[in-house]
Amino acid sequence: MKILGIETTCDETSAAVVEDGRNILSNVIATQYEFHREYAGVVPEIASRKHQEVINYVIEKSLKEAGVSFHDIDAVAVAHYPGLIGSLLVGLITAKTISLALEIPLIGINHLEAHLYSIHFNNSVEYPIVGLIISGGHTLLVTSERIGHYKIRGSTLDDAVGEAFDKVSKYLKLGYPGGPAIERIAREGDEEAFAFPRVILNGRRDRYNFSYSGLKNAVINQRESFFKRGDENSRENIAASFQAAATDVLLMKARWACEDFKTNRVALAGGVANNERIRRIFRESKVLVTYLPEKALTQDNAAMIAGLAHHKYLCGEISDLFLEPQSRLGSIQKGKREKNGS
Repeated sequence: MKILGIETTCDETSAAVVEDGRNILSNVIATQYEFHREYAGVVPEIASRKHQEVINYVIEKSLKEAGVSFHDIDAVAVAHYPGLIGSLLVGLITAKTISLALEIPLIGINHLEAHLYSIHFNNSVEYPIVGLIISGGHTLLVTSERIGHYKIRGSTLDDAVGEAFDKVSKYLKLGYPGGPAIERIAREGDEEAFAFPRVILNGRRDRYNFSYSGLKNAVINQRESFFKRGDENSRENIAASFQAAATDVLLMKARWACEDFKTNRVALAGGVANNERIRRIFRESKVLVTYLPEKALTQDNAAMIAGLAHHKYLCGEISDLFLEPQSRLGSIQKGKREKNGS
């Protein structure tokens, strides 16, 4: 079964053809970094306009690389939440048009759930797992018993981890996107030069929640108390120390969740999962089995949309033409705390 996937949740326009949920025949991604760089962040209006300009080309290229035509496609899948409404509409309208014209099933996909699915392309995954979805817009800790079934245990109370990387990068004048820029310069720095805070939030309600605004502000303020005498006060050292503080918390929270939910298996997904320090500290953990997606599949892409859609199709989860975009992930919002702490 061949499924055409479409991804336009933020600032990547992507189309992919995936066979039987695992075999990626094509995965074309058009990025918009050059159009947003001067603003040091994604401008929604620009993002939706650029999606409109390239969506047809990206789909045609994806079909060509897969060696198939529209008539070889058995279903079309599209990410319809969460994301920027204008961007989501471009992909959703395109997918609905294809579904109607070809008379094939339409499958709506949760973009973040698809990120979690990306580990299945290169891993033999055993459940249950603790999942970390880490990106510029989200920092979520979830538990999952099987594909398509998960529970959100924690989220960020303020900045997402990728958002913190972008803001610190802007402060250090390293450019956009901030994650790769900080990682690159941090290789030349000393991560112990600054004792930036690891914000733990170990109270019952916040055991699995995250907070990055305090760390971000500590870096920007560079208060004297954080600087270790004898170290050089350089951008490289600041970047390395920030990166260490930001990523150590991810490992700590994942270990807590594994202990609490009786598993040793962790999945990392999302754009920040491309960070080599994060990948290294999780791989080096002696108590965790870590599932990492291929680096090319950490960014927003349509292969993960089409792959998850195969599972949805087998479960009978087909959408209709009234499928709508949603900007948020259900009731999960920044700063929301569960009363029971889970």
